[in-house]
Amino acid sequence: MKFIDPRIDFAFRKIFGSEDTKDILIGFLESLLRLDGDRRIAELVLLDPFLVPKIKELSYSILDVQCRDHRGISYIVEMQIQKTSAFLKRIQYNAAKAYVHQIEKGEDYPKLNQVIAITITDFILFDGVHHPVSRHESRETVTGISCLQEIVYYFIELPKFTRSLDELLDPLDQWIYFIRFAGSLEAIPEKIQSEPVRHAFQKALVANMTREEYDLYDKAGIAITDAQGAIQVARDEGLMAGHRSGRAEGLKEGRAEGRAEGRKEGELALLRRILQRKFGAELPDWVERQLDAAGADAIQQWSDRMFEAQTLEAVFSSDDTRLDEPSVGTGG
Repeated sequence: MKFIDPRIDFAFRKIFGSEDTKDILIGFLESLLRLDGDRRIAELVLLDPFLVPKIKELSYSILDVQCRDHRGISYIVEMQIQKTSAFLKRIQYNAAKAYVHQIEKGEDYPKLNQVIAITITDFILFDGVHHPVSRHESRETVTGISCLQEIVYYFIELPKFTRSLDELLDPLDQWIYFIRFAGSLEAIPEKIQSEPVRHAFQKALVANMTREEYDLYDKAGIAITDAQGAIQVARDEGLMAGHRSGRAEGLKEGRAEGRAEGRKEGELALLRRILQRKFGAELPDWVERQLDAAGADAIQQWSDRMFEAQTLEAVFSSDDTRLDEPSVGTGG
């Protein structure tokens, strides 16, 4: 047997976001949120179900799973394999957008229901949190009381999950093990007893994919590998350029301004290199003019947007109204 890797967003959405696999998504949500008894999910509506023609139109972009249960609670489930500088901002933005889009202008606020944003990362996101699953919500800072629970965030950081197959304790452990390791397994482990998890393994079988699906899956994997390689090359070249420029300027002037200018040149070289890798070797003249005239703040802002933007215009847009990322305490 051979399984597709659930960490690749195309595979993740195929497994968790298809109409014929709602039991998989429900099983995952109930395990993560500890829903039992009358709190279990009776019905789930996929707001944007997995369809190959639509995925092809999206090309390589963010493929999250959005759904709503019988109580009106909305869920956004996303797999992220590589870290970006504006990652937490985007998570909060998408959750807030899902919340406000529940009602039209003029409708009553009581119609708004809770939004739960679930993000699975293949990298460590919170250095101060040592457990792999964390829950984040707004709390009053003195008493710790939580009165604002309309938007709640769950994060699963895969690198922090270190249990072996024999150490799995519950269905949630089985889900995390599946997401992290299915792509390297050759059979469904006997230790996996949860029916929804076993169904997820069946859905992940390469043998059950169409040729078109496998081609799209393969392209998504190649795109991730290329992006990771481009980032590393650009980082190396940018650092080298920054060091050379900083040393030359510092020796010549003997001032801190030289070192700062060197750092800026290195960051600019890194930004230009990644833009060329993502949008084409020849950047338009208007982009080059903006880069040549850029200050440190602009370079940082463009770098934040670069990995999520689908066009150069989106990278260099002057519209940036989002708030800074809040500090995050220990999840639970």
